[in-house]
Amino acid sequence: MPAQELQKQLDTLREQLEQNPPLSEVERQDLHALMADIESRIELENATQDASIVDGVNLAVERFEVEHPAIAGTLRNIMNTLGSMGI
Repeated sequence: MPAQELQKQLDTLREQLEQNPPLSEVERQDLHALMADIESRIELENATQDASIVDGVNLAVERFEVEHPAIAGTLRNIMNTLGSMGI
């Protein structure tokens, strides 16, 4: 089920953030806000489909891919799962 896979990927991202990678406070807050938004979408999986969440994840991938490739990889997985959910 895509929602379960997405939750697993969010858990992976949360674990990566708990390892305290060298992120600025703004970057950390942005990721937490993005994760909260994704989690709210999981709860409303069959509700409206909004491409803005995918745009937000895509921007985060671009932002973190050079300095934090593990985080960017997890975000890419999240983006793929959102796509398979039709979002």
